[in-house]
Amino acid sequence: MATKAAAGKKSAPKKSPAKKTAPKKNSSSSNGKVPAKSDAASGLRDLFEDSLKDIYWAEKALTKALPKMAKNATSPELVSALNDHLAVTKEQVSRLEQVFELLGKKAQAKKCEAMEGLIKEGEGIMEETEEGVVRDAGIIAASQKIEHYEIATYGTLVSFAGTLGEDDAAALLEETLNEEKDADSTLSEVAETAVNLEAAEQD
Repeated sequence: MATKAAAGKKSAPKKSPAKKTAPKKNSSSSNGKVPAKSDAASGLRDLFEDSLKDIYWAEKALTKALPKMAKNATSPELVSALNDHLAVTKEQVSRLEQVFELLGKKAQAKKCEAMEGLIKEGEGIMEETEEGVVRDAGIIAASQKIEHYEIATYGTLVSFAGTLGEDDAAALLEETLNEEKDADSTLSEVAETAVNLEAAEQD
């Protein structure tokens, strides 16, 4: 007679089916689209008001950054240009408050990531350059990046205000836009007539 398999031999345990793990949620979907926040702007007016809050924060931050730049500059022309623009910037803050008032909104600031980055970059340039004309050239470069950002922002805000029929707000914003263009031109003049030439002589 054929012998039976030894009693008590245990059969291999059955493997339980692998659990499916839920895919990790990303900030953007697989097709590259960025999901909107719950409080995202739903119309041009919302976007306009959000942009005003953004530049309001930026201008207020500049009233603290410009004195530091002026303190670290050595060119009398550059120091004068920075101090003059500080006074203008304070007026621009007040002008933005007038715009909010025209819109029937309370003046609110929302952190401007772009301006924060530009200011930090300017601080980095001052740390990485020796005091004198080379640092002055770096301060001008950082300041003009800031001016160009503001020119782009105010140009857009003027367009938004005009489209929305906010003509009084558009006029105030255009006044600031022209001031930013003037400041940029002044910085270019200081750089081209004195600072850059002196900095090049040190090479």
